[in-house]
Amino acid sequence: MIKLGIIGMGKMGEAVAAGLRGSKAYSVRGTTRSAESANEAKKKLGIDCGTDNLALAKESEVLLLCVKPHQAEKVLREISPALTNKKLLITICASLTTEQVSAWSDERCSVIRAMPNTPCLIGEGMTVFCGGPNTNPAQMEIVSKIFGVLGKTAVIEESLMDGATGLSGCGPAYAYLIIEALSEAGVKVGLPRDVSTLLAAQTLRGASQMVLDRGVHPAALKDEVTTPAGCTIDGLMALEEGKLRVTLIKAVLAAAKRSRGLRA
Repeated sequence: MIKLGIIGMGKMGEAVAAGLRGSKAYSVRGTTRSAESANEAKKKLGIDCGTDNLALAKESEVLLLCVKPHQAEKVLREISPALTNKKLLITICASLTTEQVSAWSDERCSVIRAMPNTPCLIGEGMTVFCGGPNTNPAQMEIVSKIFGVLGKTAVIEESLMDGATGLSGCGPAYAYLIIEALSEAGVKVGLPRDVSTLLAAQTLRGASQMVLDRGVHPAALKDEVTTPAGCTIDGLMALEEGKLRVTLIKAVLAAAKRSRGLRA
């Protein structure tokens, strides 16, 4: 059984703890900034939770760093005396490189950088990750299994992590905005709001599942819906006139740029 310590029991820390709860492969413990929030996490998740990061680091084989980026250096310098080459440190801190995290932890252990997204909370997340210096295939497999219980995973080069942050890390917000807009359109044409939101959300969910299940290019699936002289082509023309496609591309580029800028 792998001893997994989660530093920072925010939404993602809770998602991992909840996903691994009941697993015989992991023993999960966590820390928060206050005794009050530690007790809340203990009651909510049924795991041992405290406030001593250094003690948690000493007792854990795998550490998951779930703090805000600006808090990472302080926490890592605090726990570095407990880190050894037998431990694995996984960071989900946005924008921070494995080189930074390794330096702040005095290069005492292997570091893997991951970027999950909020649908991990319902087991439908997307997590990309990359290995830092001295990571090995066995450690990469550990990360794949941990986040695999929360959704799908993909391994990418670290140079692509900011782009992935802009796409899948921030992507749920773009999807919510699209659902909101489609729902508003439904209300505009006379649908009750709850029905309109259901239609919008389930349509995006079903379309996304079609892409994943069938493994064909989204453009081909789009063509299947677009019959000659039908309704869909008029809707697509309106989207193209509104530059939806290029606007979404710009959104990913802007978020990726911000991710890189957070390191400055």
